[in-house]
Amino acid sequence: MINQDNSRVFLGHVINGSLEQGLLVKIGSGTNIEDIQVGTPVTIDGQSKRFFGYITDMRLEWANQELQDITTVAQTPEVTRTIVETSAFSVIKVRPVVIIAGDAASLLDGPEIAKTIPPHLSMVYQASAEDVSYVFGNEDDRHIWIGSPLALESAQVCLNLEQFVKRSNGIFGKSGTGKSFLTRILLAGIVQKDIAVNLVFDMHNEYGWQGSSEQGHPVKGLKQLFNSQVAVFSLDPEFSRMRKKAPDFDLTIRHQDIEPEDIESLAGILNLTENARQASYKLPRELGSSWFHEFLKMSGEDIKDLSARLSEHESTMLSLKRRLDQFNRLAFIVDDAQRDSIQHIIRTLEQGIHVVLEFGRYEENLAAYILVANLLTRRIRRRYVTQTEQAMATNSETPKPLVITIEEAHKFLTTSVSQYTIFSTIAREMRKYGVTLLIVDQRPGVIEEEVLSQIGTKLTCQLDNERDVDALLTGTSGGRELKQVLSRLESKQQALIFGHSVPVPVVVRTREYGSPESYKLFQNSIVNPTTLDLELDSKDLFS
Repeated sequence: MINQDNSRVFLGHVINGSLEQGLLVKIGSGTNIEDIQVGTPVTIDGQSKRFFGYITDMRLEWANQELQDITTVAQTPEVTRTIVETSAFSVIKVRPVVIIAGDAASLLDGPEIAKTIPPHLSMVYQASAEDVSYVFGNEDDRHIWIGSPLALESAQVCLNLEQFVKRSNGIFGKSGTGKSFLTRILLAGIVQKDIAVNLVFDMHNEYGWQGSSEQGHPVKGLKQLFNSQVAVFSLDPEFSRMRKKAPDFDLTIRHQDIEPEDIESLAGILNLTENARQASYKLPRELGSSWFHEFLKMSGEDIKDLSARLSEHESTMLSLKRRLDQFNRLAFIVDDAQRDSIQHIIRTLEQGIHVVLEFGRYEENLAAYILVANLLTRRIRRRYVTQTEQAMATNSETPKPLVITIEEAHKFLTTSVSQYTIFSTIAREMRKYGVTLLIVDQRPGVIEEEVLSQIGTKLTCQLDNERDVDALLTGTSGGRELKQVLSRLESKQQALIFGHSVPVPVVVRTREYGSPESYKLFQNSIVNPTTLDLELDSKDLFS
């Protein structure tokens, strides 16, 4: 038998259920059903094993169904209490997920998946801080404290960052639920523990320098926390300086950096026809490496001559030019530049410095966002594939894992758009080369199903769209129960976490981010990575 611990919070006894449907637990007479929440972690003491799971539902029952009719008659408080105490009871539904005690030899590697269930009348307890620590681990050089489980603020739920960066992951939730705070915590953890290197496409200027909370209070970004371990590049340096936060580097895109594949990634946004997409691939062969600039400065007569040389309809070429003309208004696209900014970012990442790319006032320009993100990421993919294959051939060290964070991900990864962008390829194929995505989005139901199936760990704040919820849980073990849990999340600072880097689905109240004390926990690094002098290194890059 499992040893009993009188200090644990007793909830009730198992009275019914199955491994697939979950266990029904009759609440003990001394337990108030109003003090129990869906998502709370629990333990179950079987005869020889101890199970760990979570509450998925609760309901009220009568010992005799005929007594329900009594509720239609006015009762005194004394009569009501007598009826409840003698003829009514409460039931919670529990899903056992892992075994945390039993055969010592079988538990040497930590919790094992529950493939059996405890017998009738097994005692059920609220999980203790020690139980949570055993299941989720303690914060160390591989684990980050992400929050506390419901009804147990003294416990810390930790996420395995080493496993996290090995697959693409997602942070989801409707606007205002705390996605940005969760993202900051994870990005800061990756920097602090030197698990991987971050490339953040900071569409809303929240992660590099100072951001703001939902209440409008300022919160520190990665640059303020980690200084020389983070480099901030800006597409809009004037906007950055207006905020009195000068970037480390201004980012410019040279005309010769733009390739037809970059234009194709914008096909959906620009409403390009198939003929226009195909015609763009002919332009470099005809106009050379500066084809983009040359094409955009052509007159109508020039376009007519070019169409004849390429055997393309003049209307197709004119339509393509009209749609590309908007890029002439983007100040960061230049005819010539002293520095290859794309190469600079790649070399910065290779040195182990985390990069945040701020979009400034271009945050509302979706075409600019997709162009830059796709252009840079495609070149990173080429570099990582080449370097990883060379390392495997020579039995040398592979590149440090890279996590690419993208916001508004559904705009890249819908079924109609994802075929033209590099991000779906990264989600499907780049894990073996050490490159993964961190998707931050409020509309997971719009993301291509195959891409969503590649997401290893999902951190989900409140969602109120049925399609989004169903898309997240499709193919997930216990999806029906998790849907019930997800529907009960509070609107702020709560998240359901499930997937590859946590052993058990869990609802957490996310840890604080924004106070001096919270910053100290990140700045007191468990590991001590080498910090680099950005000014010296940038000089070396182009000497």
